[in-house]
Amino acid sequence: MPDRPSRDGRTSESTESAASTAANVNDPVDDPVDGSTDSHVDGSTDSHVDEAVKRRLREAYLNDEERVLIVTGVRSVGSTVVVELEPPHGGTTHTERFAAPRDGSLSESAAFLEFLAAAGVSPLDVDELVGTRIPATYDPETGWRLDEAYATDRADESADAAPRDRAADWVWTNRYWLLAVLLVGGELLFVAVIIVLFA
Repeated sequence: MPDRPSRDGRTSESTESAASTAANVNDPVDDPVDGSTDSHVDGSTDSHVDEAVKRRLREAYLNDEERVLIVTGVRSVGSTVVVELEPPHGGTTHTERFAAPRDGSLSESAAFLEFLAAAGVSPLDVDELVGTRIPATYDPETGWRLDEAYATDRADESADAAPRDRAADWVWTNRYWLLAVLLVGGELLFVAVIIVLFA
């Protein structure tokens, strides 16, 4: 019904007050939502890790892992099985050599079997050896040495086979450099022959 004028000539403002209240309800609220605090008011959400914390964690990690080697590969070189290991944080690769089974008899590779047993790996699941952590100690003069449980007697390797295996291992390790030398040397030889023939 229309508003009736009051005695002093003013109309009732009840309708305008209700409309103002409804508008205020729909206005955005500046209060933080979902438990946010005033620390995010400036818009900075990037986290920061103190460099001292990073350094201490790294040092502690390296100290805890300095007596461990991780198996990275197993391959055959001549008459031996070569197990490649390296520290968790990287570094020089260390190799251990074991006599490989010959003539279908595991008795000829007793040292490697003992190594697998110490690592908890079956000869039928040698793939599981890769990634195994092996306790070891490092000596600046002699290099890495595996824990006694893994460093078994390897007297079954013949003395005459050892030099050949080391040579084959060296060739395998430096195979990419040797290939590059052969390619470059072949090209230089070809150029020299062309010069001699047509000079």
